[in-house]
Amino acid sequence: MPRVAVKSVADAGRKFPREFALLHQLGGSDKDVDTEALLKGANVYGDPTAVKGLVEGKGAIEFEQLAKAFAKPSQCASVEGPDGNCLGWAARDSSGTLAPYKFTRRQLQPNDVMIKITHAGMCHSDLHTIRGDWGPAKYPVVPGHEIVGIVTDVGSDVKKFKPGDRAGVGVFVQSCRECSMCQQGEDIFCPKLVFTYNSTLYDGTPAQGGYSTHVVVDETHSHTIPTNLDLAGVAPLLCAGITTFSPYKDHGLDKPGLKIGVVGLGGLGHMAVKFGVAFGCEVYVISRSKAKEAEAKAMGAKAIIPSGDEAAMKEAAGTLNGIIDTVSAKHDVNALLALLAPRGSMVVVGLPPDMPTINHFAVVQRNLVYSGSTIGNLGRTQEMLNFCGEKNITADVEVIDMEYVNEAMERMKAGDVKFRFVIDINKSLAL
Repeated sequence: MPRVAVKSVADAGRKFPREFALLHQLGGSDKDVDTEALLKGANVYGDPTAVKGLVEGKGAIEFEQLAKAFAKPSQCASVEGPDGNCLGWAARDSSGTLAPYKFTRRQLQPNDVMIKITHAGMCHSDLHTIRGDWGPAKYPVVPGHEIVGIVTDVGSDVKKFKPGDRAGVGVFVQSCRECSMCQQGEDIFCPKLVFTYNSTLYDGTPAQGGYSTHVVVDETHSHTIPTNLDLAGVAPLLCAGITTFSPYKDHGLDKPGLKIGVVGLGGLGHMAVKFGVAFGCEVYVISRSKAKEAEAKAMGAKAIIPSGDEAAMKEAAGTLNGIIDTVSAKHDVNALLALLAPRGSMVVVGLPPDMPTINHFAVVQRNLVYSGSTIGNLGRTQEMLNFCGEKNITADVEVIDMEYVNEAMERMKAGDVKFRFVIDINKSLAL
């Protein structure tokens, strides 16, 4: 493979962040480059003719030449508003309509990493937040907390990353690191937790999310990404992945041979199935009908238990060691509890609009556990990503351009996606 001549890796990442990220995203480095991947990538991200000429030339490829061949015109000139060092798409009111927006990320601090975002996953939380479903939003809001990309610059005290490394950012970007929860590694419960967007950073500036060109975050709140995984498929792991990985670990449901039910086969549900299968569990998808049985079995599930079939539910009663409920629509929780064997656990990660009425007699009589679970702490998230690297697990995604994001929001609301939307930021946005 030909070598890419980079005079200074640090300078390359700072001066040409998008192109530097693309080089590493497409399987290259400052040492060599996969020409086949580079040529394929040029059809999406750059000038195929110019890239082909560089690849077919003799000797090393100068990085500056490669950057020019992959350059994308800046979109900032057409964006109204004040100048900023970051370009994103923001909602400005409760209509939730997203449009280009310039804003400023903080300057790199000693413990910070700058990540050129390559892909951003779309979560239902994004939709609820920008439309004010969970209370008034802090408009303008740049959503996105499923962020992956390439490190382009690091602060003077950073130890975990170097320019060219893959990195990810999840649901929160700051925690105090001093309270009892943080000291126990349970940073997700920190009283001073700062979410990735629709929140306020410790310096008083708005926290803006991953539907943008880059992010600056303390290295402690950034995650390393296994090099064998496709970045687009990794993005949803930072929310959907950790949300469904944590229940297995926290409730001892990750033991081979356990029978696990997964309620729903959407963005969360399909990840819960994949994790259960990877742990060696016997996984059953609980859905209203058997319409999704082929998809469930393709992911490794044993079968579907149709919740709308009274006879099938009766036959399955008392057979499951655990249930992970990913559904946010109203449904009969007591019918699901009946599927658990004595001492079984049901863990809820979906958020139905109405609090269900629980049959406490059934819970007490059979020593059942009914529990909720939020995302996961920083350590658990890294554990999940490492596990995905070992087992080659990624989300099933539909990759879109940023220009399609408003239509994707409507489709996501209607449940019309298999199984998560992911925005190709490097293709869509350029400063």
